[in-house]
Amino acid sequence: MPDISTLTKQQETIRELSDQLVAAQQPLRILDAVNWDDSVRADFFAGGASRLPRVDADYYARRDLGFEPASKREELLDLELKIRRKLGEYSPAGAIMRRMCREYGEVVQMLASRGTPTFSLLSRELYGSPLDAFHAGEPTLADFGMMMAEALGEIDRSGLLEPEPRTIRGADAVAVLQARLAESMPDVHEQVTVMPSDGIVSDAAAGSDYIKLRTDAMFNDRDLRLLEVHEGWVHLGTTINGKSQPVCTFLSKGPPSATVTQEGLAVFVENVSLASYPERLRRVTNRILAVNMAENGADFIEVYRFFCDQGIGEDEAYTFASRVFRGSTPDGGPFTKDVSYSKGFVLVYNYLQLAIRKGKLDRAPLLFCGKTTLGDLHVLANLVEEGLVQPPAYLPPVFQNLHGLAAWMCYSGFLRKLRLESIEADYSAIL
Repeated sequence: MPDISTLTKQQETIRELSDQLVAAQQPLRILDAVNWDDSVRADFFAGGASRLPRVDADYYARRDLGFEPASKREELLDLELKIRRKLGEYSPAGAIMRRMCREYGEVVQMLASRGTPTFSLLSRELYGSPLDAFHAGEPTLADFGMMMAEALGEIDRSGLLEPEPRTIRGADAVAVLQARLAESMPDVHEQVTVMPSDGIVSDAAAGSDYIKLRTDAMFNDRDLRLLEVHEGWVHLGTTINGKSQPVCTFLSKGPPSATVTQEGLAVFVENVSLASYPERLRRVTNRILAVNMAENGADFIEVYRFFCDQGIGEDEAYTFASRVFRGSTPDGGPFTKDVSYSKGFVLVYNYLQLAIRKGKLDRAPLLFCGKTTLGDLHVLANLVEEGLVQPPAYLPPVFQNLHGLAAWMCYSGFLRKLRLESIEADYSAIL
């Protein structure tokens, strides 16, 4: 990585504007702003889990965002204009930063609209919707969810893949996961800390340089393998690479469009490294189905009961249902971030398939330069050539050598053209 003191005048200007963008987005803590507090959960169960949680626009108004929306939008607009003035209309790095300013502006508007119908509309614009098609005439994300649910149902009916018991306590899992990251991320593991926490809702949560595990949660070996790959290799790996950028420091942070790409990339790496498993896939699939239910008018109680019907405990079913309605109201539209995992997976998979077909597989590692967005990869390739963006210092094992990935993608590219419905009769005699 070049010494920052040796940057050219152009690089210094890009670095200065990039740092300003990183600082401007710092207060936009989306999940902190939309999550419901423990009092809502307690009140819901005190009412016998039979009435809608008491969350409305006034509930959100009592919670400080940490910034003033109008002045933050003005700051982002001013920065966007400043980037154009200093870098010109067609600067590649400038174009990415200006788009990020506009996207962060939409985030500000979304958070300022908590508890209103506008919140969900902007959520769909930023993260996507189950009704989104991947291509004209192709299945929607909701169709994808239904197909996955059907396949998982067949696995359940076979009775052959029972969920593994969770016997590792969160406090013990901390040391296990830390050791695994030290082995699989030897060059960067010292930049990652696994720590116990009593203050998180989910079993695990990742930050810029840490993974938190809830101390009273229970894990099994598959859970920890998944966290190693998803949170460690991908989310923390791309953060480390983004923070090491000497010029385009904006790659250390990502707006919602980067969330879609990064979550999709994490799910892709889960699968090609064989770290995923049916129980994990069911959780991701249920998120699509639940968001789709809410988008079609279901309220919190209906979504909560949907999760209960999946055999999920009441407390966890509440957590999953609240993810769907956080930022909104219990009978309003959904917060659609949870569709980004599957939407991003399909988009990343399609991108890599086309990269192989067009002889541009060298673009694949650029996904790890930082918090990248698929639509920016062609620009990032040029910025790497110009020395404005550094290639990723860390890559997950499956991306360190592209031979195996290329072979896997070639096979899958052909297999996806086969219609199982058409050959089902031919195979009936051997199944």
